[in-house]
Amino acid sequence: MKLATFSTGGAPRLGAVVGDTVVPLDGLAADMMDLIKRWDDLKPRAEQMARGEGLLLAEVRLHAPIARPGKILAIGLNYADHIAESGVETPANQVWFCKHTTAVNGPFDPIEVPTAFCDYEVELVAVIGAGGRHIGKDDAPAAVFGWCVGNDMTERMWQHRTPQWMLGKSFDTHAPFGPWIVTADEVADPHALELTCDVNGERRQASNTRHLVFNVWEQIEHLSFAMTLEPGDLIFTGTPGGVGAAMNPRQFLKAGDVVRCEIEGLGAIEATCQA
Repeated sequence: MKLATFSTGGAPRLGAVVGDTVVPLDGLAADMMDLIKRWDDLKPRAEQMARGEGLLLAEVRLHAPIARPGKILAIGLNYADHIAESGVETPANQVWFCKHTTAVNGPFDPIEVPTAFCDYEVELVAVIGAGGRHIGKDDAPAAVFGWCVGNDMTERMWQHRTPQWMLGKSFDTHAPFGPWIVTADEVADPHALELTCDVNGERRQASNTRHLVFNVWEQIEHLSFAMTLEPGDLIFTGTPGGVGAAMNPRQFLKAGDVVRCEIEGLGAIEATCQA
């Protein structure tokens, strides 16, 4: 299923995306986080409700599927071409940082560019379902509830002024994701998905998730050795080459730019940048 958080002028509601419509799932769960936690019990009813009458997607507002994830974890330097353009060696160990939850942004909401050094990064986002601790690679697929498109927006000056990337990765509006969650049972192989990023219609990034240095199952194994992964946590799994900071001359985002990130089978998110 494709599960969304949407509104029509009032409070956010849960919905199932079917074609060009979203079918309300009113009363099914309190919010997306609650739905993820109780999915095994609620899935049959959700599937039944999804056969109901829908609202046109063009006439609703799509919100971030999860308003306030418990954790947003993101891996750096995880595609060979991005490592090469960054001028560093392939990491021997996974490089992790956090994006704070106040950075969450809707899939089509404006992105703030408060400085002249804001950059885009299209990424596959894993949404944790069952979660847990000490999850092995073989068990990692069962820990994923679903998948989204993400844009790991980054303020490069703040990112590199200290060894810790957290501040440069956590500006408000700099964690847009969506446009909905595609449940894991609908994605045959998350390591075989085309992903792209366009700025003002110009293709900047184009790759496939098969080029991840550390695949998603390895990421989950690594993270869960250190911490408990919980329902609704997000994992931004890395970005390919083509970021603005690596272009010659560098091409950072400015007010009025339109950034579109798309992943095969998952949909697309798009934002207009504003000062």
